[in-house]
Amino acid sequence: MGDTKTEASQPATSSALIAELLGTFLLVLGGVGAALFASDFGTGANGSSLGIGFVGVALAFGLTVVAGAYAFGPVSGGHFNPAVTLGAAAAGRISWSAVPGYIIAQLVGGIAATSVIALIGSSQDGWVAAARDSGFASNGWGEMSPGGFGMIGAIVVEIVFTAIFLFVILGVTDSKRGNPALAGLAIGLTLTLIHLVTIPVDNTSVNPARSLAAAVYGGGDALAQLWVFLVFPIVGGLLAGYLYGPLLGREKR
Repeated sequence: MGDTKTEASQPATSSALIAELLGTFLLVLGGVGAALFASDFGTGANGSSLGIGFVGVALAFGLTVVAGAYAFGPVSGGHFNPAVTLGAAAAGRISWSAVPGYIIAQLVGGIAATSVIALIGSSQDGWVAAARDSGFASNGWGEMSPGGFGMIGAIVVEIVFTAIFLFVILGVTDSKRGNPALAGLAIGLTLTLIHLVTIPVDNTSVNPARSLAAAVYGGGDALAQLWVFLVFPIVGGLLAGYLYGPLLGREKR
């Protein structure tokens, strides 16, 4: 996410695909792992929560993007998200021929991360079953929404906030106007802000790879609602990708 290119690139090399896999692995391991292991693990003697809560989870997602952008961004552009890859292609920052490889690498990295989380959890009796019963930090609406929001709310959130995310990414990585040195930090803070706003609505996707990775272990309800979190972040990403140039990419006369 920290180094998308201004001109369409050649098809992804093996190094770029490995970077996307590792970056997505880090993002899901850190974000979903924080949600499952650290968000709520009991109360203290005074009745206060010992977990990090949704603010901590939001920071975990943002911090993993910052780390991944600086570690892997110079190799692959640091997308770690199919919606970002498709938005970048729509904006001409990456060639369409590179898109399938990027997305496959991202999906594999995400599922590998939740598999590691499940493996760690299996060392505690009953943890995996309890995590599955709670949805495994999957996205959802209705009964699966932390705040009880409906499907329309989830759809609007995913389109609007994914588009905002892409506008920020395309802006800070713009070769003529952006600031590449600070791009990773800006993108990570934006993702943190997005989570702070939208976790109560649908547990925040804006990333189909993150949603699929959690739903694989989240059970039937999570899988039944997964389509919203595959389709509408992509809609938001493509909208931003196609609109960035006409709206914000013009040069001053």
